[in-house]
Amino acid sequence: MTQLLRLMSYGRKYWPQILISVVLMALAGAAQSTVPLLIQPVFDRVLVPNAPEGRIPLLPHPFLGHQFYLDSFVPFRGSAWTMIATALLLAFFTKGVCDYLGNYLVSYAGFASVTRLRNAVFDKVLKQGAEFFEAHSTGQLMSSIMNDVDKVQVATSQILADLLRQFFSAAFLLYVLFSNDPWLALICLVVVPAVMLPTMRMGRRIRRTSRSTQERQAEINQILQETLSGHMVVKAFTAENYESRRFREASHRLFKTNVRYVLQQGLSSPVIDFCAALTIVALLHYARLQIKGGAFTAGTFTSFLTALLMLLEPLKRLVGIYNIFQQALGASQKVFEYLDHQETVVDEASAPQLSGIQKHIVFENAGFHYPGSPDGFRFQGLNLEVKAGEVVALVGPSGGGKTTIANLVPRFYDPTEGSVQIDGRDVRSFSLASLRGQIGLVAQDTFLFNDTVANNIAYGRQGVAPGAIQAAAETALAHEFIMRLPEGYETVIGDRGVKLSGGQRQRLSIARALLKNAPILILDEATSHLDTESEMLVQKALANLMEHRTVIVIAHRLSTIRRADKIVVFEKGQIRETGTHEELISQGGIYQRLHELQFEDAGTVINQ
Repeated sequence: MTQLLRLMSYGRKYWPQILISVVLMALAGAAQSTVPLLIQPVFDRVLVPNAPEGRIPLLPHPFLGHQFYLDSFVPFRGSAWTMIATALLLAFFTKGVCDYLGNYLVSYAGFASVTRLRNAVFDKVLKQGAEFFEAHSTGQLMSSIMNDVDKVQVATSQILADLLRQFFSAAFLLYVLFSNDPWLALICLVVVPAVMLPTMRMGRRIRRTSRSTQERQAEINQILQETLSGHMVVKAFTAENYESRRFREASHRLFKTNVRYVLQQGLSSPVIDFCAALTIVALLHYARLQIKGGAFTAGTFTSFLTALLMLLEPLKRLVGIYNIFQQALGASQKVFEYLDHQETVVDEASAPQLSGIQKHIVFENAGFHYPGSPDGFRFQGLNLEVKAGEVVALVGPSGGGKTTIANLVPRFYDPTEGSVQIDGRDVRSFSLASLRGQIGLVAQDTFLFNDTVANNIAYGRQGVAPGAIQAAAETALAHEFIMRLPEGYETVIGDRGVKLSGGQRQRLSIARALLKNAPILILDEATSHLDTESEMLVQKALANLMEHRTVIVIAHRLSTIRRADKIVVFEKGQIRETGTHEELISQGGIYQRLHELQFEDAGTVINQ
C-alpha cells in the first residue's frame, strides 16, 4: 500500500484531469448500465401483443422516492419501440464520448506522472557518487530507468483508465441487479469472495514473479551493453559463441519467468468463468420457478440476466487490473530503491562558491578506502601540497593510489579521514557545482558523445560562440583534422568517438578542457595509449592547456613529466619520494628504478 500511495503521489499535480476523467467514466458506466434497464420494456412492452400503454419506467423501483421515466431522457414522444431504440443509441453514443475523453485525460495524467518518476530516477542516479556506479552495472540501471518504469507507466495510464471504466460499469450494473431482486442479486454475488480471495493471493505471487522478470531483463541488458560496447574484444578473442551462449541462457531464464507470469495471470479468468457458469445455471433454475409462479416477468428476468452477464466482464477485467498493478508494484520496488539511496557526496547547507585558487591545494592527513571493499586498497596519513600555478606529477607502480588521490580533489570520492583543502578550506565546504566548475579533467579513457564535434567540445556549456569553439580546437591542435572531416565541426563522431583515432579523441578532450578554462587541471594518463606522432601532438596541446594553471599529472610515461615542478612517487598509497626529475634520478630510489626499467624495456624492444 505504501508503494502504491507513493506512486500515486507523482500524479498529485494532475488531479484536475483525474477528477474530470472520474466523472466522465462514471457517466460512461451509467450509460452502459442502461442497456439491461432498456431490455425489460423490450420484452414486456414491445414484444408482447396488447401491452399496456403509458409511460415506461426505467427503474424497477423508485430511487430515493423518485421514479425515472424513459420519455424524460428521449427528446421526443413516440411509440415504445422508437423511444427505446433512440435511448439505446443515445446510451452508446454517451458511453463512447465519455469513454474516449475520460481515457485521454487519465492516460495523459498517467503518462505525465510516470515521466516525472522517470526524470526523478534519472536525476537521482546522476547525483550519486562513484561508488554507486561501482555497485550497480550500467545494464541494471538502464533496465530500471526504462523497463521498470515502463511497467509502472502501463499501470498508471492505460490500466488506470480501464480501472475507472470497469469500476463504474460494475457499480451501476450492481445497482441494476439489486433494484431488480435484492435477494437474488445477493445470492449471485456470494461467489465473488470465493473468486477474489484466491485471486488476490495469486496477485502477490505475480508481484514476486514480476520482480524476477525485471531482474532477468536487467541481466539481458547488461550482457547486451557489454557485448555491443566491447564488440572488438569479443571478435579479437573469438568469443562470439561464448557471448551467444551467455545471451541465450539469460534469454531462457527470462522466458521461464515470463511463462510463470502467464500461468499465474491467466488462471483468474477461467476460475471466474466457471463460477459464473455455476451461478447462471442456478439462476435459470430459480427464474423458471419464479416465472411459473408469476413473481417474475420475462422482461424482468432478461434484464437481470443481461446485467449479470455484463457484470462478468468488469469483474474479470478488475481482477486482471489488480494483477497488472501487482506487476507494476514489483517493478517499482527497484525504482524506489534507487530513489531512496542516500547520496554520499552532497553539498553542505548554504555552501559557498569556489571562485578560483589563490594559494594551494593541500592533502592534510588524508585517508581513504573504497566503501564497497573495506579490506581492499586504502591509504592514510597523506600530506601533500600543490601550490597555485605549479605542475605536480604523481608517479609510481600501478595500484599505488595515484588516480584515487586525484579523484578526491573534485570530490568524486570524499576522504574517509583527514581533508583535502583549497586555500585553507575543506573542499567539502564548497558547493559541488562551483568546485567542479574550477577543475578541468583530461582522462586516459576519453569519453566522447555520439554528437557533433562542436557539441563535444562545448559539452556542458550553453550558447558557446562557434569562434570560441574553433579557438579552443586550434589551441588543442585539433582544428586541422576537424576541417578534414566530412562536415567539419558539425560531423557526428559516433558512439564514444568511434570515428576518430585515439590521438584525435584526446585532442578533442583537451579542447573541451581549454574551453572550460578552469584554473585547476587534472591529467590522468592523458597520453598513455597514443603512438609517437599522436603523443607529440597531444603533448604540444597539453603544454598549451597547462599554461597558467595548477596541474596534477598522473603519468606512467616518465618522459612526459620531466618538466614538472614537483614529482611525487607513490607506492601502496604512501609517498615514498618527492623532488624534481633530476633530484629523483640522482637519489637512486624508486623513481630512478622505474626510469631505468622504462627506457631499458624500450631499448630491448627496439633491439629485438
